Amino acid sequence: MRFGLMEMQLNRLVPPKVDPKEAINRILNFDRGQHVRGLAQEGFSLIELGGDLSLFFPSAYQDENIDRLMVLKEDLNLTYTIHLPLWSVEPSTPLEPVRMGSVDAIVDIIDAVQPLEPEVYVLHATGALAAEFYRMNLPDMAKSLALKQFQGGAISSIQIILEETGLDSRKLAVETIEFPLELTLEMADLLDLSICLDTGHILAGFSGEVHMSEAIKACLPRLSEVHLHDSTNFMETGQLGYGKDHQTLGSGALDVNSLINQLNKANFGGPVVFELPVEDALVSLDHLKSLGVNV
Repeated sequence: MRFGLMEMQLNRLVPPKVDPKEAINRILNFDRGQHVRGLAQEGFSLIELGGDLSLFFPSAYQDENIDRLMVLKEDLNLTYTIHLPLWSVEPSTPLEPVRMGSVDAIVDIIDAVQPLEPEVYVLHATGALAAEFYRMNLPDMAKSLALKQFQGGAISSIQIILEETGLDSRKLAVETIEFPLELTLEMADLLDLSICLDTGHILAGFSGEVHMSEAIKACLPRLSEVHLHDSTNFMETGQLGYGKDHQTLGSGALDVNSLINQLNKANFGGPVVFELPVEDALVSLDHLKSLGVNV
């Protein structure tokens, strides 16, 4: 397996001590190549590009910045994955205009990055509205019907995304997010998609009452990427881990040895991306090394 880092490093994109005028200047003159080069210099040759950068940095996916990323890929022997937009999009909503607008936003990013040949395209197939219904205090039948409707919307959106972009369905990995794991796996099976296993989301209970080892086993047949971070364990505490995921390895309940052993036994060689700030990712790498993991 290969360890990488997410591009969405907010403290580096707009450092907290920058004055408002300088912050605006950074946004207007964003040099994405310089930003990614800085992450690579921290020792990461696998970078997960952030689709949501386009919200605040309008030039992020324009040709000149894609060209810079292409040069970096060749010069530094980088590999890219892409986390497709999740902020402001809801590809599973029953509200058709919003759903189609979400599809358009996702398609635009895929079209922009295809020249970079990302290894994996990670997608949140459902969004904040679906998560809200998932956590509502509803009768079981009503909740089941609602979640099935969101699943159906996501399936329709993904079919359009694949058709409009020509993307190989196995390049698209639906992530384990705040939506029932079994419904996510059903989508992947129906459309022949891949899976992105998010360790913190599973531990925090966002994908349902499932133990980590069981989630890994269920995802392995289609697993193409892992998002790696620590969290409290919902199955032990009974409390959803809102704000308690995206923690440094070793600071939460994740049994890292068990995770790595399961992945190694399955000969998993895909990207393992730290969804952490740079400093926490480096500490997490040290934790892996202390456990004898080859990083």
